[in-house]
Amino acid sequence: MATAYDNAVKQGLAKDDGAAPAVAVEDVRKAFDGHTVLNGVNLGVNRGETLAVLGRSGTGKSVLLRLIIGLEKPDSGSICIQGQDIAGLALDQMGEIRKKMGFLFQHAALYDSLTVGENVAFPLRHHRGEMSKADRDECVNELLAEVGMAGNLKKMPADISGGMQKRVGLARALALKPEILLLDEPTAGLDPISSGEINELILKLQRERQMASVVVTHNMHSARTIANRLAILNEGDVVIQGTYEDLQQSDIGFVKEFLKLS
Repeated sequence: MATAYDNAVKQGLAKDDGAAPAVAVEDVRKAFDGHTVLNGVNLGVNRGETLAVLGRSGTGKSVLLRLIIGLEKPDSGSICIQGQDIAGLALDQMGEIRKKMGFLFQHAALYDSLTVGENVAFPLRHHRGEMSKADRDECVNELLAEVGMAGNLKKMPADISGGMQKRVGLARALALKPEILLLDEPTAGLDPISSGEINELILKLQRERQMASVVVTHNMHSARTIANRLAILNEGDVVIQGTYEDLQQSDIGFVKEFLKLS
């Protein structure tokens, strides 16, 4: 019987080198109140690779991220993180899996009552209780410097711009040195200059950290800039995936229209 890894290799979504993909989504279905959101989705992402998932609003893009990180459970199908199927894992086991993943929420989701530094330190306090305060402070400073936010340690989220909040959110997502990064609309609500800066920051982090990344976005320019492969969702199905050039050569009507309007 073929495994998720075998199928990912067959579809060209994983390297045929014996190593499981960082993320393998196989035949995943999800419905809410009888409405099908995902209808047999198959996707895979390797270490050092970025996959951008695009589609109209309400096509299940953010639901897919929530399934990957275990905040939702699929109705059927499997989701494997580094070869481990997360379906049915106990809460503590899922907690260990989540430590391997960083999540940037669409609106950064910073804690309003905490400073920038305290927001970045939050996962370290929660998951790295053995760290001394000095080591934690050093780590926070390094993370903020890495995302171009050095010197903003004591500011409150309300005192910084949307683009800066995204940077802080990225720093927090990177705090536990994740091997997988999930990004939900990383440039949403930003002006073109700030969007370009976030794209460049994501590319820089990818070069330096070689994470596997899944990016949900409406922004085709952003997807083309930061992703190795793109997948388009429509009515719960992946209608196409490949490079941007692959999408351009598609004769699928929805894909042509999507590219024309993007």
